[in-house]
Amino acid sequence: MSNLLGLEVKKIVETTPEEVDRVQNWINTEEYREKNFARQALVINPAHACQPLGAQLAAHGFEGTLPFVHGSQGCASYYRSTLNRHFREPAPAVSDAMTEDGAVFGGQNNLHEGLENAVALYKPKMIAVFTSCMPEVIGDDLTAFIKNARQKGHVPKDMPVPYANTPSFNGTHIHGYDSMLVSILQNLTEGKQIEGRCTGKLNLIAGCDFNTGDYREYKRILTEFGIPHTVLADISDSFDSPCDGHYHIYAGGTKLEDAADSINGKATITLGPYATPKTFSFIKDNYSGKHVSMPMPMGIEKTDAFIMKVAELFGKEVPASLKNERGRAVDAITDAHQYIHGKKFAVYGDPDYLLGYVSFLLEMGAHPHHILCSRGSKKLEKELQALLDGSEFGKGCKIYMNKDLWHLRSLLMTDPVDAIIGDSHGKFAARDAKIPLFRFGFPIFDRVNKHRYPIIGYQGAVNMLTEICNKFIDIKDETCEDRDFELMR
Repeated sequence: MSNLLGLEVKKIVETTPEEVDRVQNWINTEEYREKNFARQALVINPAHACQPLGAQLAAHGFEGTLPFVHGSQGCASYYRSTLNRHFREPAPAVSDAMTEDGAVFGGQNNLHEGLENAVALYKPKMIAVFTSCMPEVIGDDLTAFIKNARQKGHVPKDMPVPYANTPSFNGTHIHGYDSMLVSILQNLTEGKQIEGRCTGKLNLIAGCDFNTGDYREYKRILTEFGIPHTVLADISDSFDSPCDGHYHIYAGGTKLEDAADSINGKATITLGPYATPKTFSFIKDNYSGKHVSMPMPMGIEKTDAFIMKVAELFGKEVPASLKNERGRAVDAITDAHQYIHGKKFAVYGDPDYLLGYVSFLLEMGAHPHHILCSRGSKKLEKELQALLDGSEFGKGCKIYMNKDLWHLRSLLMTDPVDAIIGDSHGKFAARDAKIPLFRFGFPIFDRVNKHRYPIIGYQGAVNMLTEICNKFIDIKDETCEDRDFELMR
């Protein structure tokens, strides 16, 4: 064979079907699993995103706030598109579009021009600046850059411009969320503490939670109690606003004046301790009132703990409506637990979500057989192990810290389970293992409206249980013989 120039074209070496089959079978073996778990330098499909994405989520949780990426335009497109695909809503953010010259000479000129244009074009109440890899590698000094921007008049002197260093090559989205949130609160509350003043409110931080339904559920529960509250970094309207025929660039978010006054609150609860350690440390040192860090209230036991803590902090009785809600949730579990009891699950995700998944499954009599976190810690491992040790259904379950979804695939093929709980990225391993994937967490790209259904609280427990049990019933109907195709399940 020759091309138009008369030169010989080297033939492509084809892989034979026999070789494809051999490799396909080999990667499902114990031998391959051992080699897979021995790798150290390579990560394949990690179950987390990068820091700036979490920082952008935190920024969207405040009124009139424009997320501002100090870095390349391509990075900003990634954060925006990922949030857009998960929520199916716009994720407006800007970038100062650093390129090669910025990498050589620094990005201050880009930042100053970008801030000036952002103020003129988008008229935000606050600009939240965070970094991508390039400015972190070259050592850009955001403190000096933003101070200089104010002095030169690129941003109004009274406009809040909190900023956070969020290198993509270190940490995960939960660390970026924490860094941005604490910076925003430090900026807004500076000089706002008034001795003797108490707002009488509960400040609630949901952690790095991408489920708008969870935020609405928290607010509903607190309204049932009759407790005034401020949800800090509230994305419920930012990413779940009504379709009224008009585009609102700043839809929802915690009001800046409420966030500023939160430092005078009666109490503050954070429900994502692994996602907000720096923020909670700042709150303990600076905020008035009591400070509590608790796990996400997923499942009955953890929801009970949250409800009782709220009642304790405000000296209130648990409302009859919430007691009835708990009773209905327990009734739903009693009606449906047999469809999940004894099933084996693989679970993966962020630390706070993982604690919730494991607690929920153990309550249902299911086995969280493989528990995987791609960026975990010894503390998390101990806390997960304590949950397993406290239940008979935790026997034989194993925790895998700092492993990725390719490790998970090896586990599924060599030590099978009945289902997986995690985000959309697990669908490939689930397909290979021929088991269902229950999509909770972030990101969820391939299903619709999942972020609108709460998975916290008593209603969240019912939602998770219903989805899981009905899928197992679907599988029974789809795979059983005709003689077993029953009307009642």
